Amino acid sequence: MTPIGEFLVVVLVILLFLLALGAAGIYLLVKVGKKATKKARKVTTRVVSHVAAMDPGEAGEAERMRLDLRREVSITRQAVDHALQGGWGLGELPQLMAEIGAHAEQLDAQLGMYAQQSRVSPYVDHAALARLREHHSKLTTACARIRADLLNDQMAHSAGGIEEIRSRTDLEIEARRQAPVLDPLDQIDELYNRTMIDRARPEEPR
Repeated sequence: MTPIGEFLVVVLVILLFLLALGAAGIYLLVKVGKKATKKARKVTTRVVSHVAAMDPGEAGEAERMRLDLRREVSITRQAVDHALQGGWGLGELPQLMAEIGAHAEQLDAQLGMYAQQSRVSPYVDHAALARLREHHSKLTTACARIRADLLNDQMAHSAGGIEEIRSRTDLEIEARRQAPVLDPLDQIDELYNRTMIDRARPEEPR
């Protein structure tokens, strides 16, 4: 192969390497951009929801119920996940939590629709808001009861361990009180006295 041909091969290999790096860079940029876009949408939605919840009317009340419901479901799901990671026997509680989450998403959409209709039109079914309040109360109460039950179980388990530590502490302290504490100086003095007594005794005839 001529030197020119070798040079062209080297140039092509470098170009292919640069193209591969460029493609990888573009892929990473697109991936990061998608994540950033999703995060920005979540932040924007959250901000909009908090601003809308400041409305003193029924639309604001519906938005506040949405925020409250999301918070209750989120912290309850975290409590259930924490209990699962700790190896607690939860029975069908995880499945129940999944069903609560599904109903909460439906209620969230219904509250959002009611809030939107309340903002754009004065002709809304006010009785529907009372039903939405009832559903919101039932779901949030269920979440609170689940968290309370999990907390009671954890406290009961911890109480057994704490009681065992208290009993062992009492036994150890009592044992230390009963055991005589020998002063090193007293031990030396006793050893010295024994030595002097032994030296004072007459030697037995051999």
